[in-house]
Formats: sequence, structure tokens, C-alpha cells
Amino acid sequence: MAGQQSQSIQTLLEAEKEAAKVVQQARQYRVQRLKDARSEAAKEIEEYKKTKEAEFKAFEASHAGNTQAAQATIDKETEGKQREIRAQYEAHKDAVVKKLLDRVVLVKPELHRNLKKVEA
Repeated sequence: MAGQQSQSIQTLLEAEKEAAKVVQQARQYRVQRLKDARSEAAKEIEEYKKTKEAEFKAFEASHAGNTQAAQATIDKETEGKQREIRAQYEAHKDAVVKKLLDRVVLVKPELHRNLKKVEA
């Protein structure tokens, strides 16, 4: 009986070792599948990035001419406005300087409006 019990215990220990091996293999398989899934996802992300980058560059290239034309138009408008401002400056600078000098030189001494007259 002791031999049979010993053999049963030995069988159970072997079954337990076998189960531990199966569990360990399942864990390794799961870890490997996760690694594979991550690498596949990284590859897909990289491909997606490349396609979107190519689409963006194509879009940018197709619209680059529009921005250059718009920039040229804006530059022309700016130059025209600057010429207009300079012309007005040149036309009115003498009159403005004369008005300023007249105001500075012309002094009319008078009492401040907040000052009350003191009667004696």
C-alpha cells in the first residue's frame, strides 16, 4: 500500500510538473503574441505615418503656389500704402512743423480755470 501511495504521489507530482510546464508555455506564448502584436502595430503606425506625411507633402506642394502669389499681392499692396503714407508725410510735414512752432512760440499768459479770484 505504501508503494502504491508513493507511486500515486509520484504520479501527482509529475502531473503537477507537467501542468506547471503547460502554464509556463502558455505564459511564454502569450508574452510572445503580445510582443508580435506590438511590433505589428508599430509597423502599421509607421506605414500610416508615411502615407499621411506623403499626403501632407502633396497638399503642401499643390498649395505652395497659392501662398507665393498671395504673398506677392500683399507685398505690392504694402508698397503702395507705404508710398501713399510717405507722400502724405512729405506734403504735410511743413504745415505740421509750422503749427507746432506757432503753438510753442505763441504764449498767452492767463490764469488757470480752477483758480478762484481773490477779491480784496
